[in-house]
Amino acid sequence: MFTLRIGDKAPDFGLHATDGKTYSLDDFKTFRILVVFFTCNHCPFVTGSDEVTRATVLRFKDKGVAFIGINSNSENTHQEDDFDNMVKRMNEQRFPWVYVRDRSQDVARAYGALRTPHFFVFNEERGLVYTGRGVDNPRKTAQMTTNDLERALEEVVAGKPVSIPLTNPIGCNVKWEGKDEHWMPPEACDLV
Repeated sequence: MFTLRIGDKAPDFGLHATDGKTYSLDDFKTFRILVVFFTCNHCPFVTGSDEVTRATVLRFKDKGVAFIGINSNSENTHQEDDFDNMVKRMNEQRFPWVYVRDRSQDVARAYGALRTPHFFVFNEERGLVYTGRGVDNPRKTAQMTTNDLERALEEVVAGKPVSIPLTNPIGCNVKWEGKDEHWMPPEACDLV
């Protein structure tokens, strides 16, 4: 299977962030829960739901939850996804998460990122407990009816099992280097 399965351990990484630092899993060891999400600068599903994601981050920041956004998109497919534009976007938006660049796309492959945004929630042992969408209408959040990410985080924070551990991410596909912008790896598939 292309995407990590529930229970799989979080693959490590060493990625450069917009704040000038390089981050690995070890940098988040003091947090009970880690949310790794694949995002970018240009996708309308990302930009449409950034403020909902911000609200979720702020809601859970004092509950031992850390967030790291990873941009794995090819800058040759979308120039606006390059590192300089990531820095510019963070300076403008002041998002409350770490924002890192996966230029090689190795981390996107290790996690099995399908779309932007695509969320992965890991417990204290860094086992995967939820993966999929943030909300059911990320492009037009005024019309959303479900926030799957918040439900999963509420359950994990409360020490409960995640009632719906898999949803299909909704968004633009990851822009893979050297491929048509709509290309998906042949082993990629819906999660549910």
